[in-house]
Amino acid sequence: MKSKSEADPEFVSDQVSQARRYYLNLKPPESAPLTVVCGGVERMRTDYVINRDRFPYFGIELVTEGRGELMLDGESFTLSPGNVFAYGPKTAHRIANQAPSRMRKFYVDFVGQEAFQLASDAGLMDSCPLRVTRMHELVEVFEMLDREARADSDTAGEVCNQLLRLLLIKIRQCCLADSPMMPRAYATYERVRQHIESEYLRLHTIEEVASECDVTPIHLSRLFRRFGGVGAYRYLLRIKMNHAAEMLLEERLLIKEVAERMGFSDAFQFSRAFKRVYGIPPKQLIQSSSDVAKPDSPKDEATTDLDDEKNEST
Repeated sequence: MKSKSEADPEFVSDQVSQARRYYLNLKPPESAPLTVVCGGVERMRTDYVINRDRFPYFGIELVTEGRGELMLDGESFTLSPGNVFAYGPKTAHRIANQAPSRMRKFYVDFVGQEAFQLASDAGLMDSCPLRVTRMHELVEVFEMLDREARADSDTAGEVCNQLLRLLLIKIRQCCLADSPMMPRAYATYERVRQHIESEYLRLHTIEEVASECDVTPIHLSRLFRRFGGVGAYRYLLRIKMNHAAEMLLEERLLIKEVAERMGFSDAFQFSRAFKRVYGIPPKQLIQSSSDVAKPDSPKDEATTDLDDEKNEST
């Protein structure tokens, strides 16, 4: 699948299988207080590695799925859903996907006279990732940035600059360290989430998950809605369908073959589950991917996007 258009700047990685990006101002004014340059959401390939000594802008990234490795100023960290981190123009950083998972992460790049101070106030400039709760609230702000950046309006840039300020405040609010009563419940959520990510192919119901993780289904549901903003079964289904989409697009398997591998009774039941997550049936996904891959097809800022985060609310 084509993941990077000819219009993308050099600093944008092509080691992604899915991406949705926007560009507001790649040559921002140096004197402005705060300016959003670009941003988006990407799903990494298993071989994804970014290694930079410096970067033109400040960057904030939020991991929502998968696992990875991060190095900031020579210090190494493990990345998993709920980690948010930042780097400045002079911050050496290395970001790598941890196979066999495929990270999905949002990002926004920005500059400005107030950029460093605002990021520092959010706890992001200490050369280490933060762990946040209520990750879905940050995702909502990232989605608002994406939507407003694409708006046909003279005020799009100004709105995005204010949304960036909101994002930084929300990071301060949702930082796990700010809530002393949170760690025990969050640790349970993390343990269950990791179990789902490692065993999703054989798991079919939340009752199975709850039993294997020694929690009740009701408690499990509350944990996921509290920390993930989505029901536990919805999360399990999304992980399953992410894997299904990769088999359809990268391994080029037939829909009925994917349905069989995923344990569905027939292709119809699989297609219904797939549409529940992605909003479109698998046949349409395959067709749209083929259209994007054509060399004479029109190119825009939005490359292929499997927008399951948006469809969580539908």
